[in-house]
Amino acid sequence: MASTINSHDGSPGDPAFHIEQRGIDFVPVSERWATPRNIGALWAGSAINVEYFIYGALLMGFGFSFYTALSIIIIGNLSFFLLGLASLQGPETGTTAFTISRAAFGTQGSRLVSFFNWITQLGFETEGLILIVGATIVLFQMAGLHVSNPLKVVFIVLAATIQAVMPYFGHATMVKVLRALIIPFGAIFVLLAVYDLKHGSANFKGFGGGWQLYSAGIAFTIALSGLGWTECGNDYTRYLPRDAKKSSIVGWIFVSTAIPEIFMMVLGAATYTFLSSKAQSAAWNGANPFEALHNQAFIPNWVIVLFLLFAIVQLFGINSLDLYSSGVSLQAMGIRLKRYQAVVLDSILACALTIWAEFQSTFSLYMKEFVGVIIVWIAPWFAIMFVDWLMRKYRYNAAELQRRDRGSLYYVGRSGINWNGIVAFFVGLVCATIAFSKAPPPVNFPFHWMTPVSNHYGAACAGSLVHGVCTAGWYGGADFSVPTGIIIAGVVYFVLEKLTGNVARQVKRQKELEPVSS
Repeated sequence: MASTINSHDGSPGDPAFHIEQRGIDFVPVSERWATPRNIGALWAGSAINVEYFIYGALLMGFGFSFYTALSIIIIGNLSFFLLGLASLQGPETGTTAFTISRAAFGTQGSRLVSFFNWITQLGFETEGLILIVGATIVLFQMAGLHVSNPLKVVFIVLAATIQAVMPYFGHATMVKVLRALIIPFGAIFVLLAVYDLKHGSANFKGFGGGWQLYSAGIAFTIALSGLGWTECGNDYTRYLPRDAKKSSIVGWIFVSTAIPEIFMMVLGAATYTFLSSKAQSAAWNGANPFEALHNQAFIPNWVIVLFLLFAIVQLFGINSLDLYSSGVSLQAMGIRLKRYQAVVLDSILACALTIWAEFQSTFSLYMKEFVGVIIVWIAPWFAIMFVDWLMRKYRYNAAELQRRDRGSLYYVGRSGINWNGIVAFFVGLVCATIAFSKAPPPVNFPFHWMTPVSNHYGAACAGSLVHGVCTAGWYGGADFSVPTGIIIAGVVYFVLEKLTGNVARQVKRQKELEPVSS
């Protein structure tokens, strides 16, 4: 029962600051030490996040006025309600999100969506490393030191090495550390807000733009806020007892994420309003957005130095969440690695990707391409997982989810693939891509193209420039990718399951296997 669970920082089987041995295996009831409030504290520690400060500034770079950006930020961050819903299966199953995916996609089919998540987490890890190195470079510049390209590579390698430490220690450590960082990080951001209130302008007009641009801004915000975290939710709520109140889980997660991230994005948008000269605008949209904070007359250098130092420490903490989830995703793919080995592998790959991104791209373009990858697969995946959970009346068999053999409840047919889930996933993925404002271009493709839906509802470039080129595909086209991916995939999965009766048969067999392991 929940009342018998210790609700502090770990259990005897998962203590803070000890190396966690558990991967995707079932968390016994005796080790369900967390409460919804603990999980909320973890997410709050990750939500008071310099990345969202940057996202707010990038959103202003679309050409929005401050008030328009403010409305987008509020609407987009309501998507953290989706994260709450995507965290409700963990207490029932005691395992990670992509082990739970075996129910909807089959024991073998779930490996495919686990691969998509692993790639996504690598992308977020790379984003964090880019910003860590960017903040370090600006600190060196402020000290009057030149940073050569070889030194940048050294910074990246060192950062990749350091970032692997905390996820190696596991879930309880991350809860404790991220919770401890809330107050100091909150203080430095409040200090920065003082200068925003002094110098920022709520009357900033931007470039303009119609409803098409507005829809693209909402999709950008949703992808990088609630929707972009849904695939991680159950990785942490698996430490909650099975009888944890669902409304408390959703409520604590929503309040702990949406409110601080709205604040952080508004802070970034407000900072953009007074650091928006031609050179600073180019910096926000360039390789290193922190360059916009250098050589400006509004915020004292000591505040910038303090902000960047805090940003570096915090980004390491945020990357630990991504590394944790990517490590268990590798295990869910069936790759026989211990979790610490998965963390090492991911750190090496993220290091290589960061070196590539540092010298071959800009941060803003990297993020806008990355958003496309996030939207087109996470929206349909979330819909299928949620519909499957509803059709099973919120129940799974935890022991059967851990099995990979042919006798498993979730091993469908001869292949172990639930084609209902796979077909619905790809239909949703294709439809989300068609409705995306800018389809991810092929490698080395010389220009971006608008998708059919975006082209139909497209508009002339709203005046936004990236390296002097009007990117109408992103800035001018309408975006319906998120609702399209969710609705189409969810409906297709529901219809296929009703026609084939696969879930109904599993539910019947599950009743024969009860009681469910606990």
